[in-house]
Amino acid sequence: CSFIPKIQIFFYMQTRYINQLSMMSTSKNGLENGKSFHKFFESWLVKQNQDLDQLVRASKDDNNNNDMMLSPLIHSVVKHYEEYYREKSRYANSDVLGMLHPSWLSNLEDAFLWIGGWRPSMAFHLLYSKSGIQLEANLHELIRGFNTKDLGNLSGNQLVLIDELQHKTISEERKLSENLAKVQESLADTSMVELSHVVSELMRDELVVNDEEEKMEKSISKKEESLLDLLKKADDLRLSTIKEILRILTSIQSVHFLIAAAELHLRIHEWGKKKDAAVSHHKWSCQTINEEPNSEGTSVRN
Repeated sequence: CSFIPKIQIFFYMQTRYINQLSMMSTSKNGLENGKSFHKFFESWLVKQNQDLDQLVRASKDDNNNNDMMLSPLIHSVVKHYEEYYREKSRYANSDVLGMLHPSWLSNLEDAFLWIGGWRPSMAFHLLYSKSGIQLEANLHELIRGFNTKDLGNLSGNQLVLIDELQHKTISEERKLSENLAKVQESLADTSMVELSHVVSELMRDELVVNDEEEKMEKSISKKEESLLDLLKKADDLRLSTIKEILRILTSIQSVHFLIAAAELHLRIHEWGKKKDAAVSHHKWSCQTINEEPNSEGTSVRN
């Protein structure tokens, strides 16, 4: 009788060891995957900075205010956005959780994430904000009848098309948010609650939990597949929103919109990183002060 429990304990410990090795391997792959995309992201930021410089130069060159001169530049910038989302999708196939909670972003950026990125509806707030700023800056010229050709001079037809696109985008965004809520709530569905209880009971009795943990892993994998599908749909909506807005705008207006988008993204990323560094430095300073040695040379915590 005493022999059976020993065998059970042996298999239990063996199973735990194998599972730990598997988790370590998965964690390592996810970490390497994250580091690889981090490197891609940093190189992509360099491209975005270069795109921004070209866009700003084009916006200030009066000779460039025609489709033939500006279209290749706009097309190139859009291609870089497509490249970003194509690579993101590729990496997400092997580590969707890492893409939904990216370690290469700052805490500031992370706080405003929506399904692994920016809310598509935010593009319209950006457009209207920049339009208002440019309208106010060039108000005197507009009153005198001059055409500024920037976002401050959107036509009535353009405003109607933008409004229609905004409503459509918000509707699609809402559907994805609702689907995300369903996936999140499924973490506490009947099967997960039952499996977690069974595994807990087996662990308390020091019995083998291999079969149940496999079931748990399969159940979680299905939820990850749902998250992957949502992430790709969200990224598709982000990219399509940019493209649809650019189709409504003139070439020079598109340049101004892309400038505003790049400036906002790059500056928020920089501000967030600086804020994280400041918080980290403050924590380190406090820890150093608390661990200052006393007169006898031993470290004392305050």
